[in-house]
Amino acid sequence: MAGVRTLVLWDVDHTLLSIGDLSGQIYAEVFEDVTGRPMQQLADMTGRTDRAIITATLRLHGIEPTEDLVVRFATALGRAFDARRADLAARGKELPGARAALAALTRQPVIQSLLTGNMEPIARCKLAAFCLGEFVDFSVGAYGLDDAERPPLVRLARKRAEAKYEQPFDEYSTVLIGDTPLDVTAGHEGGARVVAVATGASDSDELRSAGAEIVLADLTDTGAVVRAVLRATQR
Repeated sequence: MAGVRTLVLWDVDHTLLSIGDLSGQIYAEVFEDVTGRPMQQLADMTGRTDRAIITATLRLHGIEPTEDLVVRFATALGRAFDARRADLAARGKELPGARAALAALTRQPVIQSLLTGNMEPIARCKLAAFCLGEFVDFSVGAYGLDDAERPPLVRLARKRAEAKYEQPFDEYSTVLIGDTPLDVTAGHEGGARVVAVATGASDSDELRSAGAEIVLADLTDTGAVVRAVLRATQR
């Protein structure tokens, strides 16, 4: 992929797609399977990684989140999502404009991957449910078991992309696209420009206040998405 200049890192939930309350239901089923107890409370999931959600949920129930337990929980969670792939497609939705934006960016000098709180198997499962996986290079993304916090994920994705594509990626050649203030913070602390989309719980004003370089209402204007990605990297 000679001439590629920009690494584009997409958030998944509420940026490209939504599966409603299905995640919470699957978490509850897995929690009971792994711990033998019903889940009383799920930790806040907004903008957080699966590692952080699993750890916090266990602690809410007075359970020590040892590494072994977190890994067992995560493994079961990945299997549970895969088993419910038909439900993801039936009960979830691709957000308007997502496919067109992904497809349009493949015609630009960019690499597209993911920067998501989802574990990699879950991210793959979700994108596969809506036939969106063909547009991204999963191997250079960063995922919800790689770290409990998002900013290190940006740095990790950059390193993976540099190793594979043999070119440096800095804050002027890395763009994160997400829907929460935590995505904005992750991008800036991890070394990326941010294009924020108000397709989740945060409105445009909140995303601007968080410091996003560019804010879009949604992904429906494909040309605006492409221009935003290209403009975000200008010095």
